Amino acid sequence: MRPHVEFVHEDDLIWHPAELPHAQGEAVQKNLCYDEEDGSASLRVDFRTVWTRPSGLHTALTEWYILKGEVRIGDTTLSDGDYWCAPKGVLTPKLEVQPGTEILLFREYGDWQFTPGDKDGDNKAKDAELVIMSSGKMKWYDVEDPVNGSPMDFERGGTPVPGLHIKLLYRDPETGFYTRLIRAEPGWVEHPLAHHPVFEEAYMLDGDFEYNFGTMKVGSYFFRPAGIRHGDFSAGKENGFVFILRCDGDLVDWYTENARVEMQGDPVNWGEGYPRSEPPVLIQPTRSKSAGKWKDPNYQ
Repeated sequence: MRPHVEFVHEDDLIWHPAELPHAQGEAVQKNLCYDEEDGSASLRVDFRTVWTRPSGLHTALTEWYILKGEVRIGDTTLSDGDYWCAPKGVLTPKLEVQPGTEILLFREYGDWQFTPGDKDGDNKAKDAELVIMSSGKMKWYDVEDPVNGSPMDFERGGTPVPGLHIKLLYRDPETGFYTRLIRAEPGWVEHPLAHHPVFEEAYMLDGDFEYNFGTMKVGSYFFRPAGIRHGDFSAGKENGFVFILRCDGDLVDWYTENARVEMQGDPVNWGEGYPRSEPPVLIQPTRSKSAGKWKDPNYQ
C-alpha cells in the first residue's frame, strides 16, 4: 500500500538512479510516493543526457507528463505540458528524450520492469490503447460537465463548487481510474472537510493552495489513501492553482463540518506528576521540511 504523503516538496527529496531498464543514457528520479509492496510509484524524473529506449511493454500502467523539454514517442514529438499513457499490455513505442527534460512518471499496479518488444501483450484489455495528449491544445471545462467526461460522481454525494475546471488526460472506462489537470480560479474557496472513496494524489504545477495540512507551492505533492479527510481549501488570490491529479476511480466528495479528532487514554508514567514527560502525538502523514509544522493535527 502507498503511504499517506501530505505533503512533500520535491526540493527536499534526494535523487536516485532512474528505474528505467533497457535504456541508453543517464536519468535520475525523486520518489514522491512509493508502494514497496507492488512497485507503484509517483516519480519526478530528470534526464541528464540524450536518453533512448526501444519499444516494449511495461509491467505497470505507465504515464509520463512532460514538465519541460522534449520527448519523442514513436513518430510523435512531445514538449511542455504533453502527456502519454500506456495501459497494461499496450505497446510503448520507441522513446528518445533530450537532455534537460523533466517529467512526472506514474506507475500503477506494477513495478519498474520493462520488456523490449514490438507488439501488444496478451494481457491487453480489449479497448486499451496508447494515449497521447497535448494539454496546451485542450480546452478547460467545468468540473461538473458530464458531456466532456467529468470524473466526478455527484449521484453518490457531494456538491459541485463553481470555479474549478478540468482537462481530462486519461480515464479507464472500466474502473474509472483517471488522470486530469485541474485549475481553480483565483480566490476559489471550498468548505468544509471532504473525504473520498478513492485515493487522490496531486502535484502542483502553478499557483498556490492552502488547506488543513498547510500551504502548497509549485513542486509540492500529496498522496492520500481513500477516506482521509482534508479541506477548507483556498486557492491563491493572484493565480489560483493548477494541479495534475489522479484518482483510482470516480471521485465523490463527502463533507464533514466541525471535524476534530481526539486521543484518549489513561497516562501510566507520563503527564501530571511527571514534569519531563511528553504527550503522544496523533498519527501523521509523511511530510517534508518545506511543508513546515502542521498547525493543528486535531483538525482532520
